Amino acid sequence: MMAPIPITIVTGFLGSGKTTLILNLIPQLPHTYKIALLKNEFGDVAIDSQLASSAAIAGVQELLNGCICCNLVGQLGDALETLLKDVGPDRIIVETSGSAFPATLAMEINRLGRETGNYVLDGVVVVIDVENWKGYEDTSYTAKMQQKYTDLIVFNKWESVDERRYDDCVDRVGDLELQIANVKSDKGRVDQSLLLGLDSALAKDGDSVNGGYSKDKPTHEHSADHETEVEVLSVNLVSEGDKPKSVNLDSLETFLLSAPKDEVYRIKAIVSASHPMASSSGDVDESAASLPGVAMYILNWAFGRWTFTYNNATLPAPIGVASSSTTAAAVSNTHEAILRMTIVLARGEASKWKSRLEKGGMIEQEGEGGFLMVSRVI
Repeated sequence: MMAPIPITIVTGFLGSGKTTLILNLIPQLPHTYKIALLKNEFGDVAIDSQLASSAAIAGVQELLNGCICCNLVGQLGDALETLLKDVGPDRIIVETSGSAFPATLAMEINRLGRETGNYVLDGVVVVIDVENWKGYEDTSYTAKMQQKYTDLIVFNKWESVDERRYDDCVDRVGDLELQIANVKSDKGRVDQSLLLGLDSALAKDGDSVNGGYSKDKPTHEHSADHETEVEVLSVNLVSEGDKPKSVNLDSLETFLLSAPKDEVYRIKAIVSASHPMASSSGDVDESAASLPGVAMYILNWAFGRWTFTYNNATLPAPIGVASSSTTAAAVSNTHEAILRMTIVLARGEASKWKSRLEKGGMIEQEGEGGFLMVSRVI
């Protein structure tokens, strides 16, 4: 009988740097070591999974449009089994959505481990965004609970803040009155010896957390409606004709610069563009600088900063074209998606931003034409 596959949970609030931490872990491992990623995210566009699939990860499974500790928890076993059969990994990393609750997820992994003998929980890692800590700590109950049920805290994005901000962050974690190991990242990198082999406390007593756990009805110290801490918009921009079209990058950049950090938490998109757009730091993806014509890029925005990375992929078909009563009649088979975007917002902001986007001027096609569809997911 083979040894159970260790599972590492990586969680943290939206935009804290979870995917970056994982991508920086991969090069530290032997080339023969197989890492599989199970990715859970709000929205219907698997942006981070496309980034991860190009980083020597053996296999990726996605659970989209919900929270892995609530309405998607029943799909966890099937997703893990698929990775087990298709990849045969040495380790599985579960990266949760920004609103997931790690204790419940850990208990489900423990249950699956007992029933199948195929898995063992190795550790729960929480990533904290030091730079934006005060922007959400006082409003998000889930962000607090993520720290409480963890084996290692990674303080990320501390390099650009003063020591007082970092000390305040450490003090707030100390308010939980728990002995939790912590480490500073080096621009999103933590040594693999600190991330792996944590011997999770939740693997030992996770079933006693929150007073028990039931497969059929997970019990949360938070409520299953904790997803209402955020609201999510799905944005599709489609273009007519066979000739490749581009998103208007000037308008897109204006939108990114105008998004307030206390209203918009995260923006992820797959974008068709005629040239690479500079990231918020001013850097341009050199691998795409000499590409002729339109190419696909991945936009990753969090708390006012973004990257714009070339991605050799085909844009997925837009969601909602067939069901949209106002747009379906105008959109024929000759239309193709030139932007698929997920926007994660603070509670109460979705309706306002939906109206702003639909008024135009923020997300539009280069030149004339294009159909913009904005729908609320959560």
